Amino acid sequence: MQATQPAFFRQGPKPLTRLLIFSVISLAMIVGDAHFKMLDRVREKVSVVLYPLQWLATEPFEIARTTTQFFSRQAELLAENRRLNDAQLVAQAQAMKMKALEAENLRLRQLDERQASFGSPSQLVEILYNGRDPFTARLIVDRGERAGIAPGQAVIDTVGVVGQIIRIQPLTSEVRMITDRDQMVPVMVERNQLRTVIYGMGRNQPLEVRNMAPNVDIKEGDRLVTSGIDGIYPAGLAVARVLRIDRSASSAFARIVCAPLADVDQHRFLLVLNTARVLPPYPVTPTPTPDKKKRGR
Repeated sequence: MQATQPAFFRQGPKPLTRLLIFSVISLAMIVGDAHFKMLDRVREKVSVVLYPLQWLATEPFEIARTTTQFFSRQAELLAENRRLNDAQLVAQAQAMKMKALEAENLRLRQLDERQASFGSPSQLVEILYNGRDPFTARLIVDRGERAGIAPGQAVIDTVGVVGQIIRIQPLTSEVRMITDRDQMVPVMVERNQLRTVIYGMGRNQPLEVRNMAPNVDIKEGDRLVTSGIDGIYPAGLAVARVLRIDRSASSAFARIVCAPLADVDQHRFLLVLNTARVLPPYPVTPTPTPDKKKRGR
């Protein structure tokens, strides 16, 4: 009996034969597909069948790429937003600075025009800081004795009287504003030339005209200007405007409240006027001599 090889050990065609067969089939399919489009329908069917597998294979990478692009774009947008916000803040600061410089330039031109309107010398000064005492209305300016500043000189801004030089140092001077409690300015009503004196009531407080009869010819809205009779302030400088007049039957005097016309708390540059006049000494009141007692006869 002839022995046969078990099926498990049976071998097909040799590998070389298989290679030749499959090579011929591949070449035939390539040539047929190139000339006759034989595999188009097969390719379509296979692509439809394999599309879910392709989607499953590529979608995780697409999701990762999209997520990475999103966060990268988000970071770029946040950085761009911060940069634009910073640029906007810088532009706003520059615009505010330019506006402040324009206002300051306008004020300086107005002071220069005001300075030219006076026949006597005057000096432009800059405010350094407020006085140390919060209960007084004082300013420290950047000109002193070396610049020719002297006590008693009037200080004005573009609108009206601010105050008076009361103390000088070599490089600085102290100005007592018209709102100070210790400051008084001889004024007159511009409408009827009525002379009086206006007093300060303290920092950030109005001014007051005192010791005037209830029937005095002063009205609300009247403009008070310097009378010039003290030799310190030139006549005609704006000082205040009457806000209200309180007339009480129980008081012998009217209370006249006024608002300063100068921007006493909003200026940076001021003008010091050298307009003090040398006045003759105040006349001495003669001392009355006591009458001699008549001797009786």
